[in-house]
Amino acid sequence: MTQVRSVVVGDDGVARCWWAASTPDYRDYHDLEWGFPVADDVRLFEKLSLEAFQSGLSWLTILRKREAFRRAFAGFDPERVARFGDDDVLRLLDDAGIVRNRAKIEAVINNAHRSLEMLSTEGSLAGYFWGFEPPGRDRRPRPDLATSPEAVALAKDLKRRGWRFVGPTTAHAFMQAMGLVNDHVEGCDIRTRVEHARAEFERP
Repeated sequence: MTQVRSVVVGDDGVARCWWAASTPDYRDYHDLEWGFPVADDVRLFEKLSLEAFQSGLSWLTILRKREAFRRAFAGFDPERVARFGDDDVLRLLDDAGIVRNRAKIEAVINNAHRSLEMLSTEGSLAGYFWGFEPPGRDRRPRPDLATSPEAVALAKDLKRRGWRFVGPTTAHAFMQAMGLVNDHVEGCDIRTRVEHARAEFERP
């Protein structure tokens, strides 16, 4: 592989963001998911939940456990997760396939309840989250930043609404992954695909 200005060109000739070169898991996630706009409420809730579990860990750890998380958390359907009780918390703490952290498990269950409240007031999670999309859809990428003013505003509003484990860094990573910004670096072949997807995306 050759590396030029934070872009890594793989054996397949595709130029990618530098972080996608370390493992096939990251490469596939980078090429097929990261930065592409999402308007599905379940996927948005799942991603914010997984970002909460990622806090203090690497995203690769969470990515490799994602299917186990999906099984453990009923596909991250907020209505189903909101019905979890004490027995479910104990079940999750005994599940070696996920990150067994009580505070994070209870945060996801709490956030499912907050999601249902948001659905009743905002109509959809997608409509709420996309309201924090930064102005200027073709802005220059800043993958070096750990947060942004919009992420700070999102984290502050979520906390006001009672959400947990949703700090500015978590909110920023969520916005990058769900396509609210395009932080693929200049020269990354996938950046152009994401730009096209965002241009055609119908904002909720």
